[in-house]
Amino acid sequence: MQKKILITGAAGFLGSHLCDFFIEKNYHVIGMDNFITGDIANIQHLFHLKNFEFHHHDVSKFVFLPGNLDFILHFACPASPFDYLKMPIQTLKVSSLGTHNLLGLAKEKKARILIASSSEIYGDPLVNPQPEDYWGNVNPVGPRGVYDEAKRFQEAMTMAYHDFHQLETRIARIFNTYGPKMRKNDGRAIPTFFDQIISGQNITVFGDGNQTRSFCYVDDLMEGIYRLLMSDYHLPVNLGNPEEITLNQLALEILELTGNKNTKFVYRALPVDDPQVRCPDISTAKKVLGWEPKISRLEGLKKTYEFYKMKN
Repeated sequence: MQKKILITGAAGFLGSHLCDFFIEKNYHVIGMDNFITGDIANIQHLFHLKNFEFHHHDVSKFVFLPGNLDFILHFACPASPFDYLKMPIQTLKVSSLGTHNLLGLAKEKKARILIASSSEIYGDPLVNPQPEDYWGNVNPVGPRGVYDEAKRFQEAMTMAYHDFHQLETRIARIFNTYGPKMRKNDGRAIPTFFDQIISGQNITVFGDGNQTRSFCYVDDLMEGIYRLLMSDYHLPVNLGNPEEITLNQLALEILELTGNKNTKFVYRALPVDDPQVRCPDISTAKKVLGWEPKISRLEGLKKTYEFYKMKN
């Protein structure tokens, strides 16, 4: 029997890559999205396939699906600071009510569910790199709290269903990921830098640009998510690339890649509670999943640049 998997946030950046990934593995993929940040163009090429179906639905409302279901990947949520600061209530609802609805569906269908948590649960960390047993440094009433606390609640709700209902659950703590299909106006560093350079604008850097991030290419993340879903490990797992870089260094790498020598840096005030460091400790992923990123940042940036050039 062909395995069935529900992917929420299917028209988003990660969700659409997951749809492609599981279609290639010959799953019957059910995509679900309400398009508040997703783009139908990301999955339009799948609509003619027999093993793909799509439901236009907001998972913050009751989710019903007929028939059997083997797996659920809950990736519905605004993930860019631009988006979740603009849509704070929807962000909180999809990670609380939406997670509750999907855990209930998983319980009814006896399906295994993986939720997309985030490195943002660590807040502005006082420990670097961040291991899974670090509890974080989060401001619950700051502007970023709508996302950080939504993800923290999501993890708590998922663990409660695992412990109380013996539900098969998996928790992926995803660090900065990039690649084709990221929106140009996403607000995150890599698409912003590429868009500004390609369109002849100056590069905008927030703060002094010495804050660090760690960027994982999307194909590596897909493999990590798959291995976690198929594992027997129910505790949170960091998935990301542990190679740390400052935003200034990243901007210079992208400038060199594009061959643009005339672009200037414009520095703006750092957003409230913006983390100074962000780097995953992936010891658990290596030990439990046998996973670590394979694609270098230069290779991933080249692939991403080709995508934006084609789209421009």
